[in-house]
Amino acid sequence: MPSAAATCTVTAIAALFLGTLDLASGFAAWSDVEARVTPHNSQDEPPISIDSVLDTSTPSFSSSKPTLFRERHGWCPYSERVWLTLEYGGIDYDEIRIDNTGGGRPSYYSGQTPQMRWPDGKTQGESMDLVYALDQKYDLGLKSDDEYVRECVGAFSNIFPRARPSSRAAYLFQYNGEPLSRQTFEQTLQKANELLGKTDGNFFCGDDFTAADIAWAPFLERYRFQLPCLHNEMYPDDVFSYFHLSDWYTAMELLPAYACRVQGDAASWRKVLNMAGFGNAGVPAELNGSIDTVLQTEDRLAREATRNTGKVLWSRYRDGGRDYLADTPSKDVALTIVRNRKAIVADALKQAGRGNKHLADLGQDEAAIDAALLELAEALANDDLDKEFDEKNFQFNSDSVAAAMARFLDDRICVPRDMGAIPSGYLKVLANTKKEGR
Repeated sequence: MPSAAATCTVTAIAALFLGTLDLASGFAAWSDVEARVTPHNSQDEPPISIDSVLDTSTPSFSSSKPTLFRERHGWCPYSERVWLTLEYGGIDYDEIRIDNTGGGRPSYYSGQTPQMRWPDGKTQGESMDLVYALDQKYDLGLKSDDEYVRECVGAFSNIFPRARPSSRAAYLFQYNGEPLSRQTFEQTLQKANELLGKTDGNFFCGDDFTAADIAWAPFLERYRFQLPCLHNEMYPDDVFSYFHLSDWYTAMELLPAYACRVQGDAASWRKVLNMAGFGNAGVPAELNGSIDTVLQTEDRLAREATRNTGKVLWSRYRDGGRDYLADTPSKDVALTIVRNRKAIVADALKQAGRGNKHLADLGQDEAAIDAALLELAEALANDDLDKEFDEKNFQFNSDSVAAAMARFLDDRICVPRDMGAIPSGYLKVLANTKKEGR
């Protein structure tokens, strides 16, 4: 495997922004941004993360920590179960991201995702088996041996509806490609709400986060953001319709590992529905919800992510053995941009040539695109733990080239593939900045 340092330099976002350019201009300014956002005296090492589509060579597997094989985009809900367990437990692991959409796979891998290669070389599959194994091996406190926890895990398959299998659109579509009925979704949500109400506390089994929550989380996460796109005014987190489920969503977003890295965001789950895929009969789904309301929700959730609660969660996540991250989520986005600068500029040049609406004023001018990206990185780097993030502090308006670049990146990234929900919120806030402020 490559070194941890090399992996930190080429992050997941490089899978999207591929290219090589010689950008000598602006070196001093870029160096200044990098110095402001790069962690100093880091004691922790990031997980080695390999995109097997981009690197097909056989890696040298670790003999001291597990290696997770998960779907490369963050779409597979079963992969998310195991990924969340590793992140929640603060377990030191490596990962190899596997394509599940009919693209290329490395010769050393076969079968479904997720799979785990343990340090002794043995390989194991099945998401909940892996969750239970991790809980027992690393003593995570997920109560995987508890009878009621197992009962709640089993209830998932009885409550969620029969539907066309899909990573991108789990339990959403009939086999003919049409969305499941509104009544079907309402019944599913009501049963989940009733199950959550059987115990005190905000999680499935009371006050403690357990393996039951891990079993349900990826699917309820997708429902929260995708159902409003399919059926008008259907909100799984509506406190009046689904009181216990609403509390559960809130409790989940207070888990640092989930909120900062594993959770997908509303915009990305909407964009996934707009893609042609296996889960909706090979064609993009027809979005029947109120899209204006959906977009307003996306903006609101992004702004909530940039409040001080988001910074507190980020600090807790970083303090859990991840000091290779920047000290604020906004700076971490800037750090991602710095490390992937050449690839992003190359991609922007390509997309500008294809008439990308956000880059119309920049055109196919490499220097102009790089300068706009630098201005955006500088804005994101201008953030401290002890102050509220406010885009108005940046003299940042909708006519600026930096705002155009923010909109371009906001359209191109996918959460959690490229970054977590909290960091991505900062980028979206700047992308949605209006000229007169808010």
